[in-house]
Amino acid sequence: MIRLVIFAIIVLAFALGFSWFADRPGELSLVWQGHLFQTPLTTALALLIALIFVVMVIWWLITVIWTSPNSVRRYFRARKRDRGYQAISTGLIAAGSGNLVLARKMSTRAHALLRADQEPLIHMLDAQVALIEGDHDKARRLFERMSEDPETAELGLRGLYLEAKRLGADEAARQYAERAADKAPYLAWAAQATLESRTRQGRWDDAIRLLDQQRSAKVMEKQEAARLKSVLLTARAESKLETDPKGASADALQALKLRDDFHPAAIIAAKAYLAQGSLRKSAGVLEMVWKKEPHPQIAALYVRARGGDTAVDRLRRAEKLEALKPNNPLSLMAVARAALDAREFATARTKAEAAARMLSRESAFLLLADIEEAETGDQGRVRHWMAQALRAGRDPTWVADGLVSEYWRPFSPTTGKIDAFEWKVPYGEIEGPVEEGSATRLDEALKSLPPIGGTRAEPDKSDAPIFSDLPDEDTPDAPKETTTPPPAPTVIDAAAAAPSAVSEAARIVEDEEEPAKPEPPAPAAAETPTSEKAAEPEPPHPAEGVTEDDDDEARRDPVLSPFGGRTPDDPGVGDDEETPEPKRKLF
Repeated sequence: MIRLVIFAIIVLAFALGFSWFADRPGELSLVWQGHLFQTPLTTALALLIALIFVVMVIWWLITVIWTSPNSVRRYFRARKRDRGYQAISTGLIAAGSGNLVLARKMSTRAHALLRADQEPLIHMLDAQVALIEGDHDKARRLFERMSEDPETAELGLRGLYLEAKRLGADEAARQYAERAADKAPYLAWAAQATLESRTRQGRWDDAIRLLDQQRSAKVMEKQEAARLKSVLLTARAESKLETDPKGASADALQALKLRDDFHPAAIIAAKAYLAQGSLRKSAGVLEMVWKKEPHPQIAALYVRARGGDTAVDRLRRAEKLEALKPNNPLSLMAVARAALDAREFATARTKAEAAARMLSRESAFLLLADIEEAETGDQGRVRHWMAQALRAGRDPTWVADGLVSEYWRPFSPTTGKIDAFEWKVPYGEIEGPVEEGSATRLDEALKSLPPIGGTRAEPDKSDAPIFSDLPDEDTPDAPKETTTPPPAPTVIDAAAAAPSAVSEAARIVEDEEEPAKPEPPAPAAAETPTSEKAAEPEPPHPAEGVTEDDDDEARRDPVLSPFGGRTPDDPGVGDDEETPEPKRKLF
């Protein structure tokens, strides 16, 4: 574009010049060897310009002829170089796709067309071919040669780093990454590996300096850099907590400026202020973060910040947290725990139940169990709440790469990743339907809560059929529900029981004849059967602890007596000995 403008300006200048001379006509006279030449001025100028143009063309032709050998040589050299670059490009593509035959062929052609000392990409192609062939020693030698060349140093260090990681040589990989990061902080892989290694070693100053260099080079996004820097500042503050509380508080506050809802930074800043004896500043930091996002560890530190406080004082501090964040389950849980310590069981129970209604977690039900044990001491009710805790969802904690930790850590012990710990439930759970929410679950738990000092009454089972089996079956009789402590079960000969049809006939016979019922046998001795009942089995002995009054009451009560009020030795089919009713099993 600039050249076009310059050319237009020159043409315009010539046009103006000729126009100026045309407005002012004249003649040019030239005497040469006794001859007089006269011509108009404009014609003389045109001839002069044409002469200059011819001279320039002639000079160009002479130059071309003189430099033609070099030009021809350069042409063939450029053509050869282009073919070599094409071979390198094709070879790298073939190596990337795993085509060993074509990659090796292109490497040989590139060596024939280009010189390795002039084109370092040939080493890269050779290294890729060696890696495909499995010759890692040759690949490492080529990468080392590349790392010594300033043009390919970064590429060579990258290859050496990957080879060291493949062999498991973490220390060597760390050194290669640090060399690359020192030369080029903008390399993301080198900076990330160096940052993780320095974090593992606790070199917080070097890690923060490298992170600032990455941010200045605009390799990392601003938000990501701020997040990682807050983590590193918090870790450095934690390392200074015992030796330099003032420096720890400064680093933690700087981390909070970068992330105003970062709970570990707030906790460390509060601990640093407490170490300096400033309770007010510590409470201010915790309250600021609590308003943004409540956290149980912040509540625990806030309530017990002052060691000399009584349980009532701690309850007041917990109520202050609730006032800062009302209608929040964590606030309610903090007040409930403080009220339990202060022996105010009504407040503790109310707050814990409200927290369980809002968020059904195991900690809420375990807190209800603690309240129950401290207030009533009823183990049945305590076990009831503990069973509800087993059914409820798990509480969140610090989790990183499948590892669960009670406290926050700046990096993952498994992978070394920075800021890997998250406050969440350790294992994902599928949420239940709407009708099985927190409030519904708590209501069901309260309905099934046994009364204090006793067990909840069981439903009436008087209408349930009672089945007995013949003596050759191994199925034991089910125990009967009684209001008194259950005695030892009485063994009854089930062979005397007849099917439902025979029982119906027995009732008719009883209505017509009403035979006399024998007295129950004494507990200590067994009576021999009479001659009239010779075919019937011997009645069983009553169990220990069962009196005759209890036996009579069992006969009168059709529920307690499985034979409808008849004695166990009465088949209910009359006294005909010659045609006894055959014994049949119910099942």
